[in-house]
Amino acid sequence: MNLNINEIIPILIIALTAITSIKGFNDMAFFDRYKFNVGAILGSSKQWDRLLTSATLHGDYMHLIFNMMTLYFFSDIIILVFGLWKYLAIYVAAILGGGLLSLWVHRREYYYSAIGASGGVVGILFAAIAIEPNIGIYIFLIPIAIPGWIFGLAYLAYSIYGMQSSQGNIGHDAHLGGAAIGLIMAILFAPSLLEVNMLYIGIMIVPLIILTYLVLKKK
Repeated sequence: MNLNINEIIPILIIALTAITSIKGFNDMAFFDRYKFNVGAILGSSKQWDRLLTSATLHGDYMHLIFNMMTLYFFSDIIILVFGLWKYLAIYVAAILGGGLLSLWVHRREYYYSAIGASGGVVGILFAAIAIEPNIGIYIFLIPIAIPGWIFGLAYLAYSIYGMQSSQGNIGHDAHLGGAAIGLIMAILFAPSLLEVNMLYIGIMIVPLIILTYLVLKKK
């Protein structure tokens, strides 16, 4: 079977993420150096590279597998519609957007750390939903597909609640930042999506407006 570059790059991203994540499982010094940590980024060392490198680390195999499966299944539609370079731009920008939002929210918590490619993965997922709002999304233990825009609305609402209540060991702010970047970049790359899918995108933008207010309100 011959693979073209559009098929190879997502697989390469997944492979490299798996390799670095597995190394992090077994090398705590490597893990600590490249994870997201507010103190290391904003402190004297200014290790801004952690905004990107933290996306190549995961907490365990389930975390890694879930993220990489989601990335794999939703990469095709983004590459088909936008092309490879815009796909990469969305993925990297969503990682950075999620990291920067997390950095802002936790800027006074120098101990705060996080890992995972979720910001980038969620960015790809929400860009796919902007393209096809009724794309079917399956959730564990639910045997039927959920329309993308309904999943997106519920996901954003839950993430905002989780961020505000600091619920669970989950980087809700990174997820929200990634989702916002995914939606915004999809619209920037294809403004016609606003006209074609205005209702669905508008519904998903409402939680992001609420998020913006909450972030700006946070002292």
